[in-house]
Amino acid sequence: MKKSCILLAVVSLLCLTGCDFMRKLAGRPTSEDVELKRVELLRAEEAALQARLDSLRNVEQRMIQDSLNALDSIRQLGGSILNPAAMGGLFATKLESRYYIILGSFRTRSNAEALFNVAKTAGYKPALISFGKGGLIAVGVSPVNRLSDAYLALNSVKKESFCPKDVWILVNE
Repeated sequence: MKKSCILLAVVSLLCLTGCDFMRKLAGRPTSEDVELKRVELLRAEEAALQARLDSLRNVEQRMIQDSLNALDSIRQLGGSILNPAAMGGLFATKLESRYYIILGSFRTRSNAEALFNVAKTAGYKPALISFGKGGLIAVGVSPVNRLSDAYLALNSVKKESFCPKDVWILVNE
Protein backbone atom coordinates (compact mmCIF):
# COMPACT_ATOMS: atom_id res chain seq x y z
CA MET A 1 0.00 0.00 0.00
CA LYS A 2 2.83 2.35 0.88
CA LYS A 3 4.53 1.67 -2.46
CA SER A 4 1.36 2.33 -4.40
CA CYS A 5 0.81 5.62 -2.49
CA ILE A 6 4.35 6.73 -3.28
CA LEU A 7 3.92 5.72 -6.93
CA LEU A 8 0.60 7.55 -7.11
CA ALA A 9 2.21 10.63 -5.54
CA VAL A 10 5.09 10.58 -8.04
CA VAL A 11 2.71 10.16 -11.00
CA SER A 12 0.53 12.99 -9.66
CA LEU A 13 3.58 15.18 -9.16
CA LEU A 14 4.71 14.52 -12.75
CA CYS A 15 1.27 15.30 -14.12
CA LEU A 16 0.97 18.52 -12.16
CA THR A 17 4.50 19.86 -12.65
CA GLY A 18 5.23 18.74 -16.20
CA CYS A 19 8.49 18.07 -17.99
CA ASP A 20 10.15 21.35 -17.03
CA PHE A 21 10.19 20.33 -13.39
CA MET A 22 11.92 17.04 -14.23
CA ARG A 23 14.33 18.77 -16.60
CA LYS A 24 15.24 21.24 -13.90
CA LEU A 25 15.83 18.43 -11.42
CA ALA A 26 18.05 16.69 -13.95
CA GLY A 27 20.02 19.88 -14.67
CA ARG A 28 18.72 20.09 -18.23
CA PRO A 29 17.41 23.25 -19.93
CA THR A 30 13.73 23.98 -19.49
CA SER A 31 11.36 24.88 -22.34
CA GLU A 32 11.84 28.55 -21.42
CA ASP A 33 15.63 28.17 -21.74
CA VAL A 34 15.20 26.40 -25.08
CA GLU A 35 12.89 29.17 -26.36
CA LEU A 36 15.35 31.90 -25.28
CA LYS A 37 18.17 30.12 -27.11
CA ARG A 38 16.00 29.74 -30.23
CA VAL A 39 15.17 33.46 -30.21
CA GLU A 40 18.85 34.29 -29.71
CA LEU A 41 19.83 32.13 -32.71
CA LEU A 42 17.11 33.69 -34.87
CA ARG A 43 18.34 37.18 -33.97
CA ALA A 44 21.92 36.19 -34.83
CA GLU A 45 20.78 34.80 -38.21
CA GLU A 46 18.77 37.96 -38.86
CA ALA A 47 21.78 40.14 -38.02
CA ALA A 48 23.98 38.09 -40.36
CA LEU A 49 21.42 38.40 -43.19
CA GLN A 50 21.13 42.15 -42.62
CA ALA A 51 24.92 42.50 -42.72
CA ARG A 52 24.97 40.60 -46.03
CA LEU A 53 22.20 42.81 -47.46
CA ASP A 54 24.08 45.93 -46.37
CA SER A 55 27.23 44.63 -48.02
CA LEU A 56 25.37 43.91 -51.27
CA ARG A 57 23.84 47.40 -51.22
CA ASN A 58 27.30 48.92 -50.77
CA VAL A 59 28.64 46.92 -53.71
CA GLU A 60 25.66 47.94 -55.85
CA GLN A 61 26.17 51.61 -54.97
CA ARG A 62 29.88 51.38 -55.82
CA MET A 63 29.07 49.75 -59.16
CA ILE A 64 26.56 52.50 -59.96
CA GLN A 65 29.10 55.15 -59.01
CA ASP A 66 31.76 53.43 -61.15
CA SER A 67 29.37 53.42 -64.09
CA LEU A 68 28.53 57.09 -63.62
CA ASN A 69 32.22 57.95 -63.39
CA ALA A 70 32.90 55.94 -66.54
CA LEU A 71 30.06 57.74 -68.36
CA ASP A 72 31.52 61.12 -67.36
CA SER A 73 34.97 60.04 -68.51
CA ILE A 74 33.62 58.81 -71.85
CA ARG A 75 31.84 62.12 -72.39
CA GLN A 76 35.06 63.99 -71.58
CA LEU A 77 36.84 61.89 -74.22
CA GLY A 78 34.24 63.00 -76.74
CA GLY A 79 32.96 59.43 -77.05
CA SER A 80 29.37 58.33 -77.31
CA ILE A 81 27.34 55.32 -76.24
CA LEU A 82 24.61 54.03 -78.50
CA ASN A 83 22.00 51.34 -78.14
CA PRO A 84 21.35 49.32 -81.32
CA ALA A 85 17.60 49.73 -80.79
CA ALA A 86 18.01 53.43 -81.62
CA MET A 87 19.50 52.40 -84.97
CA GLY A 88 16.98 49.74 -85.95
CA GLY A 89 18.21 46.87 -83.76
CA LEU A 90 20.67 44.03 -84.26
CA PHE A 91 20.23 41.60 -87.12
CA ALA A 92 21.56 38.05 -87.38
CA THR A 93 24.15 38.75 -84.70
CA LYS A 94 24.20 37.32 -81.20
CA LEU A 95 26.52 39.32 -79.01
CA GLU A 96 28.00 37.65 -75.95
CA SER A 97 29.04 40.81 -74.08
CA ARG A 98 27.20 43.95 -73.08
CA TYR A 99 29.61 46.58 -74.46
CA TYR A 100 31.66 46.68 -77.67
CA ILE A 101 33.98 49.40 -78.94
CA ILE A 102 32.77 50.10 -82.49
CA LEU A 103 35.57 51.12 -84.82
CA GLY A 104 33.32 51.74 -87.77
CA SER A 105 30.15 50.71 -89.54
CA PHE A 106 29.89 50.05 -93.26
CA ARG A 107 27.29 49.36 -95.90
CA THR A 108 29.61 47.03 -97.82
CA ARG A 109 30.91 43.87 -96.22
CA SER A 110 34.33 44.13 -97.87
CA ASN A 111 35.04 47.47 -96.17
CA ALA A 112 34.01 46.01 -92.81
CA GLU A 113 36.20 42.95 -93.38
CA ALA A 114 39.19 45.16 -94.23
CA LEU A 115 38.93 46.98 -90.88
CA PHE A 116 38.22 43.62 -89.20
CA ASN A 117 41.52 42.26 -90.53
CA VAL A 118 43.45 45.38 -89.45
CA ALA A 119 42.07 45.06 -85.90
CA LYS A 120 42.82 41.34 -85.86
CA THR A 121 46.40 41.95 -87.01
CA ALA A 122 46.80 44.49 -84.19
CA GLY A 123 45.96 41.76 -81.65
CA TYR A 124 42.28 42.44 -81.03
CA LYS A 125 39.45 39.91 -81.32
CA PRO A 126 37.10 41.81 -83.61
CA ALA A 127 33.48 40.96 -84.30
CA LEU A 128 31.30 41.82 -87.28
CA ILE A 129 27.97 43.11 -86.04
CA SER A 130 24.99 43.57 -88.36
CA PHE A 131 22.42 46.18 -87.37
CA GLY A 132 20.15 48.90 -88.63
CA LYS A 133 17.46 48.97 -91.25
CA GLY A 134 20.02 49.66 -93.96
CA GLY A 135 21.95 46.51 -93.10
CA LEU A 136 25.03 48.21 -91.70
CA ILE A 137 27.94 46.02 -90.67
CA ALA A 138 29.97 47.29 -87.74
CA VAL A 139 33.40 46.21 -86.59
CA GLY A 140 33.48 45.84 -82.81
CA VAL A 141 36.42 45.06 -80.54
CA SER A 142 37.09 44.65 -76.82
CA PRO A 143 33.83 43.07 -75.67
CA VAL A 144 33.26 43.66 -71.94
CA ASN A 145 30.34 43.48 -69.53
CA ARG A 146 31.06 46.48 -67.30
CA LEU A 147 30.92 50.12 -68.36
CA SER A 148 34.09 50.98 -66.46
CA ASP A 149 35.90 48.24 -68.43
CA ALA A 150 34.43 49.65 -71.65
CA TYR A 151 35.91 53.04 -70.76
CA LEU A 152 39.35 51.49 -70.24
CA ALA A 153 39.01 49.61 -73.53
CA LEU A 154 37.98 52.81 -75.32
CA ASN A 155 41.08 54.57 -74.01
CA SER A 156 43.26 51.71 -75.16
CA VAL A 157 41.71 51.46 -78.63
CA LYS A 158 41.89 55.22 -79.19
CA LYS A 159 45.69 54.98 -78.93
CA GLU A 160 45.85 52.61 -81.92
CA SER A 161 46.85 54.03 -85.29
CA PHE A 162 43.92 52.37 -87.08
CA CYS A 163 41.32 53.79 -84.68
CA PRO A 164 39.09 56.47 -86.23
CA LYS A 165 38.16 59.61 -84.29
CA ASP A 166 34.44 58.76 -84.28
CA VAL A 167 34.83 55.49 -82.38
CA TRP A 168 31.87 54.72 -80.09
CA ILE A 169 30.54 52.19 -77.60
CA LEU A 170 27.71 49.83 -78.48
CA VAL A 171 25.43 48.80 -75.62
CA ASN A 172 23.96 45.36 -76.19
CA GLU A 173 20.65 45.34 -74.25
